[in-house]
Amino acid sequence: MKQLTGLDASFLHIETGTAYGHVSSLSVYATPDDPAFDPHAVFRAQLESKLPALEPFRRRLVEVPFGLDRPYWINDPDFDIDRHINHVAIPEVGGQDYVEDLIARLIAKPMDRSRPLWEVYVIEGLPDGDFGVFTKVHHATIDGAAGAEMLATILAPVDADLVDDWKPEQEPSPSDLLAKTAVELARSPAKAIRLQVRALSELGRITESRGFEELANQIRRGVPGPAGAVVRRFLGDPRPVDQDKPPLLPSLGGPRTPFNATITGDRVFAYRSAPLEHIKQLKTATGATVNDVVMAVCSGALRRYLLEHDALPERDLIAMVPVSLRTGEETEKWSNRVSAIFADLPTTLAEPAARLAAVHQSMVDAKGQFDLMPADALTEMSDLAPPALATRAARLATRVRIADRTNPPANLVISNVPGPRSPLDLAGQARLKHYYPISTIVDGQGLNVTVQSYVDVLDFGLVACRSLVPDVGVLADYCVEEIGLMADALGVTLSVAAIDGVAKKATGKKRATPKKRARAKSKGTTSTSKKAAPKKKPANKAADKSVTKPAPAK
Repeated sequence: MKQLTGLDASFLHIETGTAYGHVSSLSVYATPDDPAFDPHAVFRAQLESKLPALEPFRRRLVEVPFGLDRPYWINDPDFDIDRHINHVAIPEVGGQDYVEDLIARLIAKPMDRSRPLWEVYVIEGLPDGDFGVFTKVHHATIDGAAGAEMLATILAPVDADLVDDWKPEQEPSPSDLLAKTAVELARSPAKAIRLQVRALSELGRITESRGFEELANQIRRGVPGPAGAVVRRFLGDPRPVDQDKPPLLPSLGGPRTPFNATITGDRVFAYRSAPLEHIKQLKTATGATVNDVVMAVCSGALRRYLLEHDALPERDLIAMVPVSLRTGEETEKWSNRVSAIFADLPTTLAEPAARLAAVHQSMVDAKGQFDLMPADALTEMSDLAPPALATRAARLATRVRIADRTNPPANLVISNVPGPRSPLDLAGQARLKHYYPISTIVDGQGLNVTVQSYVDVLDFGLVACRSLVPDVGVLADYCVEEIGLMADALGVTLSVAAIDGVAKKATGKKRATPKKRARAKSKGTTSTSKKAAPKKKPANKAADKSVTKPAPAK
């Protein structure tokens, strides 16, 4: 029996009737020519052979009575692999749109906490004759880096020497759990003091090593809005505070957009791919990082999308960017070791080159602020939060629709996860072509963009609330198109790179280039494979509350 960390348990606490704590992925495989090949049977056999190395697949939750402490993992005494692996076939008239709708319905279902928190759907009939494996795992078990390792573990060759010493455990009684809780509660005050002393010591070390002036500069850059102006003036920044319009409250967080509101339980999903080499060319030409280029591409796509909906804020958006805390020396790899930084997205800048330069500086500043405090100590602070209180707080926030009343701390999550650099295959028979990551959304953040590299491709997975971003596929198209627009602006000639799913969609229709899209728009038509989205007024106007109507459930 093993207790969840506070960070792991937090992904259980955020769950409500409309917000779910699981993360997913869609792996696309090339179907072998062998007519006897059965994707479901092959994947099941492969996964079963790897269970000894996949601890999360055979453990389930045990809740502490009354939510007095964090839950525990136990080896599920009733584990049955066939209760977790499903088989689905796409009709011949389907296509990428059908796949996206299917995935959207699957991620819009909460997981059964009475079983191990994972599900798999083997999907036959994908475009180009491929098959897919949709995997859903609760975030309480893995983060992005652990998810990539989980994929590599599943697809690794069968190890004949792998020993299975797994044994089922008897579920502890409520009295046993309460006794453990009493011991943990007695330790909490001492742990809190140790963490506070560690944080203060780290702050002192930073102040001594960097000097007060550098620390002040970090604070000047890090506090946004009117509150930042006050702090900057206090620290000697020459820029004046606006005295003409003194704020009653400081402006914190990002500006309001159509996707920063209370979410429903319905989801939409879109997936696209781009050559990783193109991202690297832009990186080399500008001295930026791969992550800088991805962030700039997303900034440009968001700007275009919001402009078309007449909803582009006058302030830059803010992205929450997950940061892995893994060192490679962890004794527990099936857990969350992640924090986050908050970076400005220069959506107010029209020029792609200027956006990339601004993103680079924003990420430098955000990382500098992140380094001010020991992130692992901050994540350990979550161990002290009472689960019952955290769960009730999440439900109360949903009930009173607090996301509709306040500015979001961040407008969306943008995550870039490094994936396998070498080709993988399933049982030595089916080549893995793409790995599309699918994350989660919460109230106030109805859009998530997650990107993962695999060998020579960059796979985009966008998930959103159906009532807030019904046309998420348009935004996904823009993410890919922005790569070419940025290259044109920088004078970079992109290499010829042809990968599946980039030149055309699975429906067989060619993608519209930005120039063709512009010509079609001037003629009052559209050449995209998606329908044009309706215009929307700015989200911060009262008249906008009913602009976007929820699409009918499928």
